[in-house]
Amino acid sequence: MKIKADVHLHSHHSGDSTAPMEDIIKKGIELGLDTICFTEHNDFDYPDSPEGEPGSIFLLNVDSYLYELIGLKEKYADQIQVLFGIELGLQPECMRQNAVLAKSHDFDFIIGSSHICHGKDPYYPYFFEGRTEEEAYREYFESILENVKKFQNFDVYGHLDYVVRYGPNRDRDYGYDKYKDVIDPILELLLEKEKGIELNTSSLARGMRDFNPCKEILKRYRELGGEVITVGSDAHDEKNVGTSFDHAAEVLADCGFKYYCVFEKRVPHFVKL
Repeated sequence: MKIKADVHLHSHHSGDSTAPMEDIIKKGIELGLDTICFTEHNDFDYPDSPEGEPGSIFLLNVDSYLYELIGLKEKYADQIQVLFGIELGLQPECMRQNAVLAKSHDFDFIIGSSHICHGKDPYYPYFFEGRTEEEAYREYFESILENVKKFQNFDVYGHLDYVVRYGPNRDRDYGYDKYKDVIDPILELLLEKEKGIELNTSSLARGMRDFNPCKEILKRYRELGGEVITVGSDAHDEKNVGTSFDHAAEVLADCGFKYYCVFEKRVPHFVKL
């Protein structure tokens, strides 16, 4: 496995996972990874689900999370590096709260992600009701641009085309060329603010043809001069740690990348593919 760091992982400290942290660490060791980074969810103002589950499940108890992580980090220090990260759900109305949270602890790595677009999560079908798939995708990308304009205390933007995971046709009618007029401004602004992007491998397990973001976006980011890219499985259990990392290495090389990044103390370290 050419990629030795999985830096997007969720345990039972995230509202949508029940996985023990130790099981994820042991899986990383079994796979021969050098580094893992837990990036537990925090989404302020996440709406209650259509099934009535409270959105407050995505409010992270950072102290509890860090306490457990420190113990496990020390326990497995001679076998794998365990890093302390967080995935911030970005929304314009939550920027101040996210800014305070980002500065509250000495995180190694912060992923900025868009799970909520104007009060709705594309995970649920209601996000797509009453309009075309293209209109929904465009609204999502435009909301990312708004987030990047207003907030910058993050290191990479996660799963840039997350919305495509849940569209009526997923990625069958989707591609960079169709949306480049809204995607290019996002990439250009990320580069202007010296932010990276993530290659998220979880989409293949969801029946999609490509990673999040798709290969064409990865290639375009590189063409524009982007070099800071992290790789994460977005695993919510031990079974999916390191999923499709060999393929991810091939895709990155095809797109012109020679390195992937691991953040420690918010500083990117470049690792040769």
